[in-house]
Amino acid sequence: MRTRITEMLGIEHPVVQGGMQWVGFAELASAVSNAGGLGILTGLTQPTPEDLIKEIDRCRAMTDKPFAVNLTILPTIKPVPYEEYAQAIVDSGVKIVETAGRNPEPFLPLFKSAGITVIHKCTSIRHSLKAERIGCDMVSVDGFECAGHPGEDDVTNMILLPIAARRLKIPFLASGGLGDGRGLAAALAMGADGINMGTRFMVTKEAPIHEKVKQAMVEASELDTSLIYRTLRNTARVFKNSIAEQVIEIEGKPGETKFEDIQPLVAGVKGRELFDTGDLDKGIWSAGMVVGLIDDIPTVEELITRIVDEAEKIINERLGSAVSV
Repeated sequence: MRTRITEMLGIEHPVVQGGMQWVGFAELASAVSNAGGLGILTGLTQPTPEDLIKEIDRCRAMTDKPFAVNLTILPTIKPVPYEEYAQAIVDSGVKIVETAGRNPEPFLPLFKSAGITVIHKCTSIRHSLKAERIGCDMVSVDGFECAGHPGEDDVTNMILLPIAARRLKIPFLASGGLGDGRGLAAALAMGADGINMGTRFMVTKEAPIHEKVKQAMVEASELDTSLIYRTLRNTARVFKNSIAEQVIEIEGKPGETKFEDIQPLVAGVKGRELFDTGDLDKGIWSAGMVVGLIDDIPTVEELITRIVDEAEKIINERLGSAVSV
């Protein structure tokens, strides 16, 4: 497959692994890149900018293919030296960055001066157009189905992607609800230049999370995610477990919800411990509705090959035969 994404990023397949906290280590990112996609290291998973440089070096030792670094810019309880992380990315020589969260404009002069291609994750058309205006090279359009923060508009990719195709000039990825070849074929048909997958890559052999977590997602249906932080106007889609249910219960009480009311339940360190120990009720973890499509734990190479082969077959055979000559 050849799209604007494969040409711009120098990759074989239009498949990108999204940045994921506590998941985007060198093992997974290099596996995705070696399989012909674009692997992404999660910058803030590393405790310091110096540690990020070491992780980039580790990834380089595992692959000679292009890979990227994610920099998610969000309000945090503890201040994060974003500028230092951005400088570390530049100093490392990485040429592709995925930004997410707040407006990345303050970081663009630094990245552009280093010849870095910037992909910005957006949950709405208005944010996608703003990213295009400020100089991002491409965007990842996240529908309501996605894991993590889907925004507050609740618009699915069946609507977002065709609108993006009409209004954007820069290439864009479809993100949210993607996990098989049908999804890739559909995304391309709706105007996207490729797909971004997070949850699906979590359920692979190379993903650095406990097998119990992976198995829980294999056994889950499309109904097994929860939306939390809705009352805080910072909606997040997570796997449905007892902790998520407790958060929703607190948010459902009369009066204003304060983050302090739920903070002990959702602390990031608990999510990391969950990935390490397999204790499914230790904390929360991001998971998209695509869990309903996941029924095995393949290697990354097996997964990407299967997705691309299935998409090509659908495009060449099923869709081709549906058109009268």
